[in-house]
Amino acid sequence: MSRILDTLYCQPTYSLTFFTCKSHKFSGNYVQFKKKPAVKSSLQACSSEMGLDHLTDRCSLPHKVKDEDGNVFDALPHVRYVREFQKDELIGKVVMVRFDSNVLLGEKQDQEAKLFVSAVLTIKCLHEAGAKVILVSSWSAKTNSKLHSADAVSDYLSSILKLRVVPMKSFLGYKQPKMEKSPTQSVFLLENLSQVKEDVANCSRFSEQLCTGIDIFINDAFFQSHKVLASTVGVTSFCYASVAGFQFEESLVQLKNAFGTKKNPYIVMVGGGNLVEKAAAVRYLVSSADGLVFVGNMAFQIMHALGLPVPRKLVEAGAFAEAVRIIQFASSRNIPILLPKDFWCLNDRLKKPELVPVHGILEGWSPVALGPSSLEEITTLLSKSKKIVWIGPVKFGSSIQDSNGTSVLVKLLRKLSQRNCDVTVVGNMACKALMGESAAFSSCNIIENASVIWEFLKGRKLPGLMALDRGYPYRIDWHAIYADPTQPLLVDIGSGNGLFLFGMASKRKDMNFLGMEMNGKLVKRCLEAVHQSGLKNGHFIETNATSTFRSIVSGYPGELVLASIQCPNPDFNKPEHRWKMVQRSLVEAIRDLLSSNGKVFLQSDIEAVELRMKQQFLKYGNGEFTIDHQEEWLRENPFGVQSDWEQHVLHRGVPMYRLMISKSEKKIEYTEYNNTPQTRF
Repeated sequence: MSRILDTLYCQPTYSLTFFTCKSHKFSGNYVQFKKKPAVKSSLQACSSEMGLDHLTDRCSLPHKVKDEDGNVFDALPHVRYVREFQKDELIGKVVMVRFDSNVLLGEKQDQEAKLFVSAVLTIKCLHEAGAKVILVSSWSAKTNSKLHSADAVSDYLSSILKLRVVPMKSFLGYKQPKMEKSPTQSVFLLENLSQVKEDVANCSRFSEQLCTGIDIFINDAFFQSHKVLASTVGVTSFCYASVAGFQFEESLVQLKNAFGTKKNPYIVMVGGGNLVEKAAAVRYLVSSADGLVFVGNMAFQIMHALGLPVPRKLVEAGAFAEAVRIIQFASSRNIPILLPKDFWCLNDRLKKPELVPVHGILEGWSPVALGPSSLEEITTLLSKSKKIVWIGPVKFGSSIQDSNGTSVLVKLLRKLSQRNCDVTVVGNMACKALMGESAAFSSCNIIENASVIWEFLKGRKLPGLMALDRGYPYRIDWHAIYADPTQPLLVDIGSGNGLFLFGMASKRKDMNFLGMEMNGKLVKRCLEAVHQSGLKNGHFIETNATSTFRSIVSGYPGELVLASIQCPNPDFNKPEHRWKMVQRSLVEAIRDLLSSNGKVFLQSDIEAVELRMKQQFLKYGNGEFTIDHQEEWLRENPFGVQSDWEQHVLHRGVPMYRLMISKSEKKIEYTEYNNTPQTRF
């Protein structure tokens, strides 16, 4: 193998810094370039019982890496996981699980694999917690040639889950199955989504109908996250909670292990082609790895950009500029790029492959496999590595995968994995070769679906992941925040610039105050003001309280005595969006965490918004909330401390609509027809 930029192992080679591509000329069937100098107790208990304790680690990855253009890859969001639910939160709830058919229904599935175990765990934990579980997915003969109908799939699922799975007819006329007459011990399976065009189109009407009667959506199909489907993205708009299942979480752990941990030397082996589409991902790999080895058609694009002779049929249209950027970026980081030195090639006249040096591939010749010198140099480089990621097949042009080269690499990786080298293999063809060579390859991190990984490496947001509810990824040290963390707590949801909380914290030293706000700039300013003033009973957190309120406040040592929501989302152009903050999940979290006789203060300058908030709290308060006053709206602010928006509204002479709600020990029955709570006797 030749042309290595190798400062890491101190081998004398050509340096890529000597190659630029400012000018070029065509010569016969080859493209040549001139050489010039040139110059990144919840369901968690169930996961422990199943040997998935590692899932308790947070899975948000620090994926902020600058490429040569200064762009920053967005961080993966920390989402809510099903393990964070308490079992009593799931009793009687209707839960829809979007499972991955490739994981659960695969024809040659390893039932001891972590992904399989975690996929089964999601369904069984929900069922054992008392939830009514509905399963939905898409499958085909490619998934499992023996499973065509929903009846066959339900029988198969029944055998692996050890539960009764009942097939349901659900898509004909968009009718949701009636479950009230069904046996409580059953799990339900909806019809195959593979032929439902509305799913692929992310049809809003189909998503809404699919979720009719559903309380909670569980996405357990991480490897579909790069697609915008009604069954993974659209449905999240119509369920009050959308979270990740155990299999989804395990997949994120795999992602973290593959690209979020660092051991040196770290080498990435890149196979396959289509450099134009994958260029951003390759640049990310260059920014994080200590070296790259190209074992697929991309190698020819790099050679082409270096000015080396490459037959035109092997040159990918539009890849030249991207290859140049990769070369220049690798040069700026001084990392090695290893390219093939020789190939086994065929042409129309040869019946057996002939060994050809890389510079000797003539027009009409097709490389089909790596040559012995190439494999020898790859072995030498990888043998010195502590971490290896192999993504993409050993495949050139339109040929089939190089079986000999693949076999050599698989044996090498198996040997290295037993020497404390972290090995990750990504892609269906590479993984099949790995598992075919040795069934007991448990020491390797195996990710069969490469599509979602390529999208992640490009820095693109994964729609299926982004659609899930956000969780709060950090543990809070309340003793470091407050002088006395046992004092009663007031939480202001949507705290804005903090004027209300600062006023309250100064007025009531016997209480602690917490502001939750999505605007990071406002939170930063508030925290700076807290630090400068030396305030010991006030704090602010940047978060979406709708999905993180429970996980944050549940860890507070004292009592939650008051929650306030004031003028949510003031947007004059879109007033219909103002009540989005107050959703069922937030109401239930406040209800569960609020102390007996605790209060909820609601106010808005728009009556429709205030009425909506009132209805949500009375409807989802489980009969524990009552209005604390006789008049329809409170005339005055009961605290004597105004928020900035309240001051602005009153200055304009516009009324504020205020409510104080109390948590009562008596159960109150809410009647939606007249919005009047009625005491149960």
